Amino acid sequence: MRPFTYHRPPDLRTAVAAVSQDPDAAYLAGGTNLVDLMKRGVLAPSVVVDLSGIGDESVDRCGDGGLRVGAGMRNSDLAAHPDVRRDYPVLARALLAGASEQLRNVATVGGNLVQRTRCVYFQDTAMPCNKRRPGSGCAALGGHHRDLAILGGSAACVATHPSDMAVALVMLDARVRLQGAARARVLPVAELHRLPGVSPQHETVLEHGELITSVELPPPSGLPSLYRKVRDRASFAFALVSVAAEMQVVDGHVRRVRLAFGGVAPKPWRARTAEALLVGVRADEGSFGRAVDAELAVASPLPGNEHKITLLRNVTLRSLLELAARS
Repeated sequence: MRPFTYHRPPDLRTAVAAVSQDPDAAYLAGGTNLVDLMKRGVLAPSVVVDLSGIGDESVDRCGDGGLRVGAGMRNSDLAAHPDVRRDYPVLARALLAGASEQLRNVATVGGNLVQRTRCVYFQDTAMPCNKRRPGSGCAALGGHHRDLAILGGSAACVATHPSDMAVALVMLDARVRLQGAARARVLPVAELHRLPGVSPQHETVLEHGELITSVELPPPSGLPSLYRKVRDRASFAFALVSVAAEMQVVDGHVRRVRLAFGGVAPKPWRARTAEALLVGVRADEGSFGRAVDAELAVASPLPGNEHKITLLRNVTLRSLLELAARS
């Protein structure tokens, strides 16, 4: 472990100022990601600013009927919250699909959104990785591809984003409220993460020192929804593919639908092409298959993860058929 300065500020404003002033400073929330990466030598912040006790851990009803969730809330508490279980069951299920119960009891909502990739080549400092050292290359491209991206990757990076919660939030059109040293702003969760392009070291649009203070959920739609995750183990495993979806069917035709994928891209993947093609069509397997195929037409699998296309297609079809039957 390299030496670092530990700072426990009295409030969020002081915390934001402390990190913003030091390019090598980092926030510590639950620590389930940062501490692991520090132990592995992947990250070596000079200053660690602890948010324990000063992050917002509340859930409040908004004026429009939605929910505002403090970024300091623990994942397990959010999954168990009665308003979330009743109005946003897809989010509760996604949270419970993530990590283990012990980790969910520590991990925070804000930290979950900005966690780094679990790509084994990123976490191995003996391997070249453009996320760790820009311009060094991507060992994953010539390595083991099974868990890597089929959508949105580039010649610089094919790592996948690990969060289950983020996939549900993107599907729900949730927003994040951010606080920086000079300004506060709000943006959709779908715009929080970047695709790698030529600069995969920039995983989000956050400026240095900018902090997620809350997540805002829109008014509940009341539509049938689900979160389905395929992984190697029944628990404590990252997604090979996952699907978050909600759909309304009226007179046998799709009236409304929202769809997002996880485990297949460097960010939670909102399936906009499929959504556009689904609205108005007959709610049957043929229509669903054509829409999903159009979404996956831009997929670029690597040798060793071509199966993800078939797997994601089948999981999505099964999910849409289930929602159609429930609608």
